[in-house]
Amino acid sequence: MKTHEQSTAPGPDADAADRPAASGRGAATDGTATNGAAADGAATDGVAVDGTIGVTAEGLPSWLDPVVHAARTVQPDQLSSFLPPESGAGRQSAVLVLFGEGERGPELLLMERSGSLRSHAGQPSFPGGSLDPEDGDQATIGPLRAALREAREETGLDPRGVQIFGVLPRLYIPVSGFVVTPVLGWWRSPSPVGVVDPGETARVFTVPVADLTDPANRATAVHPSGHRGPAFLVESALVWGFTAGVIDRILHFAGWERPWDRARQVPLDWRA
Repeated sequence: MKTHEQSTAPGPDADAADRPAASGRGAATDGTATNGAAADGAATDGVAVDGTIGVTAEGLPSWLDPVVHAARTVQPDQLSSFLPPESGAGRQSAVLVLFGEGERGPELLLMERSGSLRSHAGQPSFPGGSLDPEDGDQATIGPLRAALREAREETGLDPRGVQIFGVLPRLYIPVSGFVVTPVLGWWRSPSPVGVVDPGETARVFTVPVADLTDPANRATAVHPSGHRGPAFLVESALVWGFTAGVIDRILHFAGWERPWDRARQVPLDWRA
């Protein structure tokens, strides 16, 4: 991931008394869908009765306003130096970047992959996976449906409680050949989540955004191949790779990033 200058603007880890309630003012929106995703028939929770998925920022808590703005203005090369091949090659996939409101304020939903998997075993990640043909057009509604479907299959999440409010530019993971669309969601109506298939998922957990912005929990992950990228040591997990890169850029462009020691390193091994 590319590095950019740091922002010291206050983020969602401010004192609880200053934090807007979950039902606070929504960010301004023109009512159109993001990246061409159909907005017709969208319900307030983002998923209509007929299964249509809309993208809307109406009714969001005000602390999400900076994320909404970032999603609308950020350019692909500001998120990563790894962009989808111009040839169109790559396996289309999507992840759900789900924001909720927990006991300690804003939080993100993550999962830890099973240690028995052949690739990325034990690695924390966003819920997500490859697009299926029934998900629809990969350039419009497909990534939204795939992100919600995979989140339901992996964590038991009820998609009806999720409001999709934005879509980040597609990114590329060279080592696996995946072209990934990060789909941004607000967990308007939380539902129980947990491990659905132990063969794929070891655990499902949430991380307070305050912990992600805490400089004490940040480091630079260094792979034996020479690759370096942001990492987070939170909830007894080391979050690195693609997931950490997306979180890092969201924190930066939302103005939530706090100065942290980039010289602090966490070594990875070849199995990572």
